[in-house]
Amino acid sequence: MKGTFIKICITLMAALLLTAGSAIAQDKLVRIAYVEWDCAASSTTVVQAVLQEEMGYEVEVLPVAAAAMWQAVGTGNVDAMVTAWLPVTHADYYKKVKDNVENLGPITYGARLGWAVPTYVTIDSIEEVNDNAEKFNGEIIGIDPGAGLMRLSEKALTEYNLDKMELIEGSDSMMTAALANAIRNKEWIIATAWSPHWMFGKWDLKYLEDPKGVLGEEEHIDTIVRKGLKDDMPEVYNFLNNFKWKDANQLQMVMAWNSEPRSDRYENALRFIEENREQVDGWLGR
Repeated sequence: MKGTFIKICITLMAALLLTAGSAIAQDKLVRIAYVEWDCAASSTTVVQAVLQEEMGYEVEVLPVAAAAMWQAVGTGNVDAMVTAWLPVTHADYYKKVKDNVENLGPITYGARLGWAVPTYVTIDSIEEVNDNAEKFNGEIIGIDPGAGLMRLSEKALTEYNLDKMELIEGSDSMMTAALANAIRNKEWIIATAWSPHWMFGKWDLKYLEDPKGVLGEEEHIDTIVRKGLKDDMPEVYNFLNNFKWKDANQLQMVMAWNSEPRSDRYENALRFIEENREQVDGWLGR
């Protein structure tokens, strides 16, 4: 009987230790949502690497659609995101959740949206697209349907009366693959595009002029966190509040690393940390 009692006690103690261990693990878990765009993935992976390698946290990164990303932070299901395009692209998403999130400000400036073409394309404005629809095969190569850029592109079709053109849904990788193929064959192509993006360093591209301003002006990319993060995880909050790129070119550099064949985002994030120690220490308040 005494032996049975001791076994029960040991079992209960083990269960309590496991429960405590789970609670500790939960306290050290940070969840970050992002959209599978190159700029978002690059920023998110650097944040993940700093939190894990420099601060001892476990980070779960969740690739989702833009609307789901904003909703997840707004409901507190994730802790943060570092890819809010404001004040225009994500304005509608931000408006819906702004009372439940905190904007920590820009991580970089100089962001913009537009329609890009190779520089060998001889038109310069969206107003000229309809007259050259056949050369573009009647298509504008888009990205994921939930993106703000796609909503603005749909609006541009209407505003510029582009009745001979169709906006093709896809993804960032599908868009850049289509660009690569067209450029290889010197074909005309229009791609929904944004800066910073590695494709502007890889190919000679230009934005088509948007005289009506449908696709917006220059923007910034911000960090958004859930309400309560400052109290729950002050160390994480302080790091995210300090996290900023020196400029858009620095982000574009990391994106270029990530675009290389067989490249690993996390390894490139570690490389960035190693090569930019003083900047990373500044993020960490050291």
